[in-house]
Amino acid sequence: MNAVSLQPEAMVTDIPAYMQGLGRAARAASRFVAEAESGRKNTALLAIADVIIGQRGALIEANRRDIEAGRASGLDDAMLDRLTLNDARIEAMAEGCRQVVGLPDPVGEITGLAYRPSGIQVGRMRVPLGVIGIIYESRPNVTIDAAALCLKSGNATILRGGSEALHSNRALAEIIQAGLVASGLPRTAVQIVATTDRAAVGELLQMPEHVDVIVPRGGKGLIARVSRESRVPVIKHLDGVCHVYIDTHADADKALAVAVNAKTQRYGTCNTMETLLVHADRAAEMLPRLKAAYDRYGVELRGCERTRVVLPDIQAAAESDWSEEYLAPVLAIRIVDSLETAMDHINTYGSQHTDSIITENWSAARRFLRAVDSSSVMVNASTRFADGFEYGLGAEIGISTDKLHARGPVGLEGLTTQKYVVLGDGHVRS
Repeated sequence: MNAVSLQPEAMVTDIPAYMQGLGRAARAASRFVAEAESGRKNTALLAIADVIIGQRGALIEANRRDIEAGRASGLDDAMLDRLTLNDARIEAMAEGCRQVVGLPDPVGEITGLAYRPSGIQVGRMRVPLGVIGIIYESRPNVTIDAAALCLKSGNATILRGGSEALHSNRALAEIIQAGLVASGLPRTAVQIVATTDRAAVGELLQMPEHVDVIVPRGGKGLIARVSRESRVPVIKHLDGVCHVYIDTHADADKALAVAVNAKTQRYGTCNTMETLLVHADRAAEMLPRLKAAYDRYGVELRGCERTRVVLPDIQAAAESDWSEEYLAPVLAIRIVDSLETAMDHINTYGSQHTDSIITENWSAARRFLRAVDSSSVMVNASTRFADGFEYGLGAEIGISTDKLHARGPVGLEGLTTQKYVVLGDGHVRS
């Protein structure tokens, strides 16, 4: 592997100057990457995949240092698991790079090109955002995923991983930069923040002259801080309070399958259902069947007063339960009298992430699709499908519940914007 110069943390004494240096280098590199042909970007990604495999031993050794430090500092087993790199995860990182190679390159695509009465043609060209700052926790694989997506979409990136993964991320940075150099792209197209000092995050959030977008990936505290402090636009979601509503016109078997999957397929994800709404007409029929299914998975149920009439042995739901993202085998249940009440509940307590209706009535489904103000709205499908891979994006940098500029799972297209292009032949305005 080619030697790569990454500033050791011990040498980072002036955080503002250090971060400004990263920003200037990223801005300069972004101009080269924006013009890079798809073939060159793909060559870099394939080179990165090859070096990941070739440097497997060095990666595992760097990761071992992080694991030992994590154990010494008292990280819990779940955090240590997210931090760990093994042969399977290293193979998956390399395969992730190869999969991004196979995705269509959105950069340069021109859409809507049409003649105007003046004779000019006006359309829109998709272009990179520029420099993307990504702040994330724990998982070293995010370093590769984020770098690959930013590179393929023609962006430079500054990556600030969690302090618990510092050695792993530095090793991955060397691998990424070796792949960039091998393909003739500037190594500063992907940079890792070499210091664990939290002040570096604050500086990154205050550099709109160098950074175009910030993407936080991590816990609620991190995302809340980034949203509060950033002078740079942020692509984010804060909570994943997702709902499934079983309509009066629902098919019982579909409702059971979707409601169980949406809660139990995985508990700790942002697209897991946290509140189940059931139409009053179907409560007596559906709730006992649902409880029996949830009992098999050990899911704790918390219900409104009407729900506890049907299921008297479950815990009473508090007002706070309706807006809680449990990320655990806990589910809030409320009986509602109408589609309107269900939609009002979702728009009041939800987080605009993902919500689903189970119904055989297409009029009800269309009303739900129009009126529920979430980034993903579904009919007769589990909320767990709210994912870039499942949506055909190939991969995602995250999920946005904002309305500008990206919403829902953010893949390659979400890491680009559009500019108007005008084609003429000596045309002048009269």
